[in-house]
Amino acid sequence: MSARKTRTEIRREQIAQAALGVVERHGLRGLNVARVTKAVGVVASGLYRHYPGKDAVLDTVLDLIAARMEANVAHAQSNGGSALDRLHGLLVRHVELVRRNSAISRVVFSEELLHGRANHRRRMFGIIRGYLRQVEELVREGQREGCIRDGVDPEAASVLFLGLIQPSVVLWAMSDGEFDLEANAEAGWKLFVEAVG
Repeated sequence: MSARKTRTEIRREQIAQAALGVVERHGLRGLNVARVTKAVGVVASGLYRHYPGKDAVLDTVLDLIAARMEANVAHAQSNGGSALDRLHGLLVRHVELVRRNSAISRVVFSEELLHGRANHRRRMFGIIRGYLRQVEELVREGQREGCIRDGVDPEAASVLFLGLIQPSVVLWAMSDGEFDLEANAEAGWKLFVEAVG
């Protein structure tokens, strides 16, 4: 890989990270080129060298979210143990991802994403759907191992699994972090195991 290509990839990563920071402070509506360039410490032409505009920056933010969710699944899969152990590990990592990156939930639940450009909404739906498919596969593995009942619908179980996280994230965000995200996820996990085990 050439040094120029490496620098370009590093700069794109910096811009995506800065964009997430802008979203964390100002919401998705507040994401604009001026704020991102200020956060990165480049002039607008430096950003335009890598992105044609705000929509392309948002695409990269969505790519970053997808990459982090995929990394969580890969990490959970590599830890071994039963499928239920790996699902629990995925839950813990997902909660930690949200705690460290509150901008992610601001993107996912934003009016701008839900009612804005259809391509961004479809992209976010695709990210979440891909994540759910990976959870479905873990459920199927649990069924093959015998730790998850055969009669459990993997698709429904994957949505239930995501439901352990998303409502808690909303309450956590609305309470400015006062709602105990981890404790609620663990309590929900026990109910999930009872439902599918």
